[in-house]
Amino acid sequence: MTSPYINETVLSVHHWNETLFSFTTTRHAGLRFKTGQFVMIGLMVNNKPLLRAYSIVSAHYEEHLEFYSIKVQNGPLTSRLQHLQVGDSLMLSRKPTGSLVLDNLRPGKRLYLLSTGTGLAPFMSVIRDPDYYESFAQIILTHGVRVTSELGYHDFISNELPENEFFGEQVRKQLIYYPTVTREPFKNQGRLTDLIRNGQLFKDTGLPDLDPQEDRVMICGSPAMLKDLVVLLQERGFVEGTSNTPGDYVIERAFVEK
Repeated sequence: MTSPYINETVLSVHHWNETLFSFTTTRHAGLRFKTGQFVMIGLMVNNKPLLRAYSIVSAHYEEHLEFYSIKVQNGPLTSRLQHLQVGDSLMLSRKPTGSLVLDNLRPGKRLYLLSTGTGLAPFMSVIRDPDYYESFAQIILTHGVRVTSELGYHDFISNELPENEFFGEQVRKQLIYYPTVTREPFKNQGRLTDLIRNGQLFKDTGLPDLDPQEDRVMICGSPAMLKDLVVLLQERGFVEGTSNTPGDYVIERAFVEK
């Protein structure tokens, strides 16, 4: 019987600060995933697999896999994962899944990617997928964090991505990156829900208020943030999309905080 897991090798580890890190692994030739999906990642602990859901940061066409994680000192899995070294082995589920995929959304003009913390992960894959730039006139990536050191991938999104040799021009024309910080001075300040409610997000980006006729939304973040944003979207007439019935917004419920 084939194991439901593949063993992959850690290729690199990057610690962003004392609470966040990312790592890359080898990618099994047979592993196919859609942009925005997640896999289960884990380690054998006491002869049992200990697994958690992790969105894939890397683009679907890249030869390696990348993941973005918080460090929880007494977390069953992240307390171990944060000590990963190059050459270590990890277990990965063979079947990627998740609701943050293009198929679950109706066509629209703008795509909002609303994230907090490590909820940024699946959207790093989205903003590197040329199909998305062809599907939407504009992509607005928001990333809410507490302090500036939590703005993982900030320099990559701001400086490297617009210079991509294949789709840098589309990034420069179509991607709006809107990071916001709640507990430190920064050019954008406040919680995403507040910035949408009070209209500041739209003032700063020069975009119209959210409209289910034109806008599509993907949300990935903490459970509290998901709940607040869903209420806000439903008040505006947005309908959740599923694999059976594409809609105006999708959320990822498998977010990890363990």
